[in-house]
Amino acid sequence: MLEEHQTPEEILGESGLLKQLTKRLIERALAGELSHHLKQEVEEEKGNSRNGYSKKTVQSNHGEMELSIPRDRQGNFEPVLVPKHERRIAGLDEKILALYARGMSTRDISAQLEELYGAKVSASLISEVTDAVMEEVKAWQARPLEEIYPIVYLDALYVNIKVSGRISKRAVYLALGVDREGDKQLLGLWIGEAEAEGAKFWLRVLTELKNRGLKDILIACCDGLTGFPEAIGAVYPQTQVQLCIVHLMRNCLNYVPWKDKKAVAADLKPIYQATTIEEAETALDACSQKWDGLYPAISQIWLRHWEHIMPIFDYPMEIRRVIYTTNAIESLNRSLRKVIKTKAVFTDEDSVFKLIYLAMRNITRKWQRPIRDWRAAASHFTILFPDRFSL
Repeated sequence: MLEEHQTPEEILGESGLLKQLTKRLIERALAGELSHHLKQEVEEEKGNSRNGYSKKTVQSNHGEMELSIPRDRQGNFEPVLVPKHERRIAGLDEKILALYARGMSTRDISAQLEELYGAKVSASLISEVTDAVMEEVKAWQARPLEEIYPIVYLDALYVNIKVSGRISKRAVYLALGVDREGDKQLLGLWIGEAEAEGAKFWLRVLTELKNRGLKDILIACCDGLTGFPEAIGAVYPQTQVQLCIVHLMRNCLNYVPWKDKKAVAADLKPIYQATTIEEAETALDACSQKWDGLYPAISQIWLRHWEHIMPIFDYPMEIRRVIYTTNAIESLNRSLRKVIKTKAVFTDEDSVFKLIYLAMRNITRKWQRPIRDWRAAASHFTILFPDRFSL
């Protein structure tokens, strides 16, 4: 049969072979469903029988498709493959969600589906499909967590949301955990009430994590936000707070013009890559002597945050690499920004949750499991935290 349909258009087109085969397969499956239904009716002595067909047009991956739906005389047959009042074949919703997860608008998705499959799907129907995800998002956001995550990265990114008729820039708070097996998990996401990231809101986030079952965090990696370490300590007093080196470097280089960025970055590297804290202090002194005349803010940033930079020097390189070399939260944020940048303004908070949640489903498929160097780091955790962590 395929020999009679040589061109892609003849096979995949609006009236192509693949669409015809799909239509026949669906109609056979529906006939099988009715046969099974009638067999049960006979066993229950209800005396039901076939009663012809009705026509129904549905949207599918291959465009609009007119199906012959078998009927029973008593009218109590409920097809599973093409339910009553349903106008879409299973599989189309997944394609809609996949396109939405890549940041496409509802109108763009509608145009894309029509171009690829000949399926004329309205923007309002696409909104209905994506809105249905919110129940899944709510369940995910409230799911129970494991009792311990050795490492949790805490960070925020920003989106524009329309609030009460005006555009407001809001922080989206992200908590990324690494579990005992070394697998990364996004523990949740929250949208702040103010237009800037705040330690008070982080306190609320951490309290929610604890209420969901997260009893202990060994190391919390965060940025230099004022009051952040205190917020972590209020909920998890045993947790070691480690300032994110990536954030620290970015803050420093914000004070440096382009022509000197590479040289300054090279001179800062020996500080955080030092073997001991004494070596780190020596490297910081050398950097200060060289650059304080031009950029005094750099050394002041390191000195101001030194208390939460020092802990990294207590750990062996295996744990250090896990904490800062993998840059887990930065990698995640970079992937999310590629998606959300397509949305200049979100219509509401739900649209933010939907997009980030669906984008996360794509991002997590590419994650390495376990994360790099985890086995060696976990072995050190068992020695450093014998009462709190075990393999």
